[in-house]
Amino acid sequence: MISFDDFKKIELRTAKVLDAQRVEGSDKLIRLELDDGSEADRQIVAGIGTKYEADELVGKTIIIVANLEPRKLMGIESQGMLLAASNEEEGPVLLTTMEDIESGSEIR
Repeated sequence: MISFDDFKKIELRTAKVLDAQRVEGSDKLIRLELDDGSEADRQIVAGIGTKYEADELVGKTIIIVANLEPRKLMGIESQGMLLAASNEEEGPVLLTTMEDIESGSEIR
């Protein structure tokens, strides 16, 4: 359990996928270039390649953790994390929005 104050520190935002490419040498990693509503595009590396092809992600509006400290995956900096649900039978299921909404919109 975490406190409500800790939960409030997590910044969830919408982001539109501008480009997606498989990470060479990995079966599951995809590098996503995102419009997160800021002045610069954001890059996130995610382990969703067993479920999704890179080209089917372009244009989707997804939910990201925007204030997660960057880390490198296979030498590529990931500047946040996308949200996906998962179970053993289906694997990762990307969380998206039902309607179009401006990139960078806050999830509350």
